[in-house]
Amino acid sequence: MSPHDPELWAGFEEMTAEDVAGPVWDEPVPLNPRGQLPGFPVDALPDWLAAMTAGVAEETQTPIDLAGCLALAVIGTAAGGRLTVTVRGQWSEPVNLYTAVALPPGNRKSAVFGLMTKPLLAAEKALIDLTAPQRAEAAASARIAKAAAERAEKLAANADAEKLAGLTAQAVSLAEAAERAVVPAEPQLVADDVTAESLTSLLAQQEGRIAILSPEGEIFEIIAGRYSGVPNMGIFLKGHAGDMARVNRQARDAQYIENPAITMGLAVQPDVLDAIGQIKGADGRGLLARFLYSKPESLVGYRNLTPELLSPDTAGTYAQNLGRLALTLAGWTETAALTLTPEADAVLLAYQRVTESRLRKDGSLAPIVNWASKRDGAVARIAGLLHLAAHPEDAWTRPITAKTMAAATRLGDYFTAHALDVFNAMKADPAQEAAHTVLTHLTETRTATFTKRDLFRAMPRSEFPAMGDLDPALNLLEEHGWVRQQPPPPRTTRGGRPPSPRYETHPRITPAA
Repeated sequence: MSPHDPELWAGFEEMTAEDVAGPVWDEPVPLNPRGQLPGFPVDALPDWLAAMTAGVAEETQTPIDLAGCLALAVIGTAAGGRLTVTVRGQWSEPVNLYTAVALPPGNRKSAVFGLMTKPLLAAEKALIDLTAPQRAEAAASARIAKAAAERAEKLAANADAEKLAGLTAQAVSLAEAAERAVVPAEPQLVADDVTAESLTSLLAQQEGRIAILSPEGEIFEIIAGRYSGVPNMGIFLKGHAGDMARVNRQARDAQYIENPAITMGLAVQPDVLDAIGQIKGADGRGLLARFLYSKPESLVGYRNLTPELLSPDTAGTYAQNLGRLALTLAGWTETAALTLTPEADAVLLAYQRVTESRLRKDGSLAPIVNWASKRDGAVARIAGLLHLAAHPEDAWTRPITAKTMAAATRLGDYFTAHALDVFNAMKADPAQEAAHTVLTHLTETRTATFTKRDLFRAMPRSEFPAMGDLDPALNLLEEHGWVRQQPPPPRTTRGGRPPSPRYETHPRITPAA
């Protein structure tokens, strides 16, 4: 047949681009898009604290969010249990915080913690040295009282009938005195891997306050029941709110901690934040709502290998101011209330109105209503910490200003954005994260076509142990229009294993150069 024969081309004019080049791609649907989260507003911190935060982040080449959140936690450690912020006479907030920063391994978290907490550990050692004579005297008095009680008991046991009543009364009195003799514990500001029971005892020994500052997230495993087998979060709830806690000891009367104050500054791996959402009762009882979350972008792969080192002057000023706060407030036996200027109160009231309107069913904070209900209280606490940092010598003698409250609201907005992302991830379908991982790989490698087997070989085994683990991710990507499976080739009569499914990717993944 001649190529010019009309029969050869009959019907060709009815063919479409789809017949020639395959189906036309529609615009892909984003995978639960995660917007760019705001960076930590370091300029909201007082100058000396901001300088230390920025200097540590630069020297360690870590996201400034880590040092920034820890800066708030260390001030809270120095001040926890000693100060409250009173708002309009309606309520008061203690100034301790729970912060949790999510960063993958390899981000030098321990180095940041070492630099930021060093002055607190130095203050703790100084307190131990300062109180050593008092503790030695108390220990000697306790031993003397016990020995006197034992002698009196022996005398009464061997006394004649006419002397028995008097010696018994004396023995009982001395025994009571020996029982009341208490040897103060060594001062401790910071704890790490501690059970809920031990933490409660520590609070009783440390006059109601302690901090957990750790570059790991083991405390969440403890809360989830690592040692007890069941979640144990009561003291962590009370230690944030300042609600009275009770300590029961064998052979001794129960102890009551009137206003426990726990501070937490943690750095955890991102999957730990997802896992804590699965702790039974953690959301319903409000544990998750008590944390201020941060999910910065890792700098690994983009770090400056010759960074500026932390200035000795910056580190010295930081150590001096933080140490002064810790040593001064450690000696207090009464709690002081920080107040607001009228202008600061107006700033906070305006912020409260915004929060309230966004808590409505159609509001932007409705998905995290439990957390957002504590947002205004968190801002008041942050304002108290910023005020202390701005006036480390005499903050308790002056009110919190509008400028400080405005800085606290900026930090409140920062933590709100990150909380929305964290809680969204906690509730997300596991296939979402897997699909994000696959899509990121395809985009970075500019892959136009691939087989399922080739993709499996390229993906980390920690996330995709078996080839079938790719199915939820590929199905979701196909539903959203990012990939599509090609028709399988015709089967041959030779038998054998069927070919691996082949996919092609959306042109957005392989844009023209």
